Amino acid sequence: MNYAGVIGVPITFVDKYNPKQFEIIGIDRYVKDNPNYGKRFTIGGQEIYARILIRNKKVKK
Repeated sequence: MNYAGVIGVPITFVDKYNPKQFEIIGIDRYVKDNPNYGKRFTIGGQEIYARILIRNKKVKK
């Protein structure tokens, strides 16, 4: 709620998405800042489920 950075959330977040509160950056594998562009983020070397990257519009950086 108060975090100013980019957050990775499950795809089910779309059901709760409020465009007045959050900006959708993109899907993990297609965001240019992903150090492994074209691949999902990993935990312990294993690709995890797709994440939507969002940023809170109301929190200042």
